[in-house]
Amino acid sequence: MSYPPPSGGWHDPSAPGQQSTPPADPTLPMGGSPIPAQPTSADPYAPANPYAGTPGGQPTADPYAAAGYPPPAYPPPAYPGYGYPAAAKTNTMAIVALVLSLVGFASCITAPIGAILGHVARKQIRETGEQGEGMAKAAIIVGWILTGLLVLLIAFYVVVIVIAVANGDTSSSRY
Repeated sequence: MSYPPPSGGWHDPSAPGQQSTPPADPTLPMGGSPIPAQPTSADPYAPANPYAGTPGGQPTADPYAAAGYPPPAYPPPAYPGYGYPAAAKTNTMAIVALVLSLVGFASCITAPIGAILGHVARKQIRETGEQGEGMAKAAIIVGWILTGLLVLLIAFYVVVIVIAVANGDTSSSRY
């Protein structure tokens, strides 16, 4: 079975025979005029000669010295130890005060000691400029709160014992 040839001058490219017009160039724009090439002085992808400009086109003894490296007067680092500033020292008494205040949750005796050491640590921090102000303040707050709760607990026990003794049953001594 064969199909009739299309009308309108279109020729099937798969059909045998000579085509009436050559195929369109895909690099041309739709108007048919060629695209102008961009002006370039050299191929941008061509490898560059790294020794161009040296005497005879040969490498020098030290390529870094020819490029001006290292700079003649390189300044020393501002701080010792790879250029990083030294970390400020944390006050040891502030650390001990915070630990003792927190241990006061289990052992109520250490809470007031931690609070007092926190006051001493804050004074030392003001005088020396060390780090640890926040730890000392936390030790003071936690230590005095736990000390206050300890005092309230002891007062509650004393009141309960006094009430128990005052209302004690003396009738058990009848025998």
